Amino acid sequence: MRTLKDLFLDELADRYDSEKRLVIAMPKMIKAATCLHLRSLIETHLMETERQVTKLEKVFKLFGEKPSVNKCDATIGILAEGTEVATDNKGSVVINAALVSVAQKIEHYEIASYGCLREWSTLLGNKPAAALLKEILNEEKAANQALITLARAHCNNQALNAGDDDDSCVTDKKVKPVKRAA
Repeated sequence: MRTLKDLFLDELADRYDSEKRLVIAMPKMIKAATCLHLRSLIETHLMETERQVTKLEKVFKLFGEKPSVNKCDATIGILAEGTEVATDNKGSVVINAALVSVAQKIEHYEIASYGCLREWSTLLGNKPAAALLKEILNEEKAANQALITLARAHCNNQALNAGDDDDSCVTDKKVKPVKRAA
């Protein structure tokens, strides 16, 4: 019979795999972004994600387990979509809005997952693990909010005004405007 602890450990292993995949994928997102603000945001969250991997290892230990991974198909799918989006929009001013969209999909999935893990660890009576998971959950919520703010202040307007000489986002690459329907 499976228990809540079994479910918790399976999901924890899923998150562990996901965060490790994100540590590998985020530098590619940084390279694809043409908005310096977006690059900076992803770089900051990459460092946070590396610390989250360590926090997850501590959670495993708090449950008397060694860190293990379950292949996270959801993260694999979102990252594959991100690669496709980056390829389809390479050299276009809409690339940054597209990357924000992919990053928010990841954040939303993480928020849901960490919310459950925190709740389950509380039910399982492991307050130190619940506290670590709450820290990660709060970090993911903050990253999502930062993406929303950046999209509204820069990336979405830049994409909307493609073809205009919009400088709403500081860039360090020349990008070609996308033709808009008249």
